[in-house]
Amino acid sequence: MRHLLRKLGFYAVAAWIAVTLNFVLPRLIPGDPVQLMMSRMAASGPVTEGQEKAMAAMLGLGHGNLLQQYGDYLSSLARLDFGLSTTYYPAKVSDVVAHAVPWTIVLVGLATLLSVALGITLGTLAGWRRGGRLDALVPSATFLAAVPYFWAALILLYLCTQVWALAPSSGGYDETYTIGLNTRFVVSAVQHGVLPAITIVVASVGGWMLGMRNMMVSTLAEDYVIAAEAKGLRPRTVMVRYAARNAVLPSVAGFAITLGFIVSGSLVMEIVFSYPGMGYTLLQAVTNNDYPLMQAIFLMITFAVLVANFLVDLLYSFVDPRTREATS
Repeated sequence: MRHLLRKLGFYAVAAWIAVTLNFVLPRLIPGDPVQLMMSRMAASGPVTEGQEKAMAAMLGLGHGNLLQQYGDYLSSLARLDFGLSTTYYPAKVSDVVAHAVPWTIVLVGLATLLSVALGITLGTLAGWRRGGRLDALVPSATFLAAVPYFWAALILLYLCTQVWALAPSSGGYDETYTIGLNTRFVVSAVQHGVLPAITIVVASVGGWMLGMRNMMVSTLAEDYVIAAEAKGLRPRTVMVRYAARNAVLPSVAGFAITLGFIVSGSLVMEIVFSYPGMGYTLLQAVTNNDYPLMQAIFLMITFAVLVANFLVDLLYSFVDPRTREATS
């Protein structure tokens, strides 16, 4: 219990720091979203000072000095009220984010889990059978680990849409279909999501395979693995319960560390494919100096990374109880 409370306290402080930085950083960017909206409104007629204050309130930018704005920001955040989006005005930021989040969660979540599971499985088998055919793929895995997301996305986009017409080139679905759990929409969404998903898997599976393979080779030389083999245990039992269980620990910790890079890479991938997720929405927000929308997206990404790190910490302490005992 003490271990869990310490973890919760640490992540609570980290979340507060993230919330504060999320408030400060957008205000350091040159440009004023209120003035941007006022200039748009001025094209159709004169604007007053009262309209400017009302616009600042609607956009969730608060009023008064910076400290008062910070108080208004925390109060709005507690109500999950991020104001209005200047990009999709007069739509609420919460509505814009709610529309984009499911696309990113389904695509990035499933593709990332698939790449991690595939990489760890291949790495386990390659390390267990050193010098075999699967182990010969390690140089290729090294190359894949160095491939940037956007480069893999551009190559796949060119090959699968220009050279061979195998998949749609952009978007998340055919806009002539109605969004919902109907066959035509689901099939269209799957077709549009294949290339982005393959991009994530191709660009990340090599790193997981390489790391797991090297740890397996190192773990197989440990005394407890040699003792298990000397007892006459089945090779599969030795591989899974003795070697792989200990070799996977750095990969579990590495998943939490690299999650931020996975998320940032997927955002770039969404921009390349014009996929209607968080990445494409963030690009629109940055282009239009949409502070409220930028803040909401940054906060969603930050909390996603924090929650994932917290869950990985719990999983790590379950896989290796020694870490729990050391902090209790």
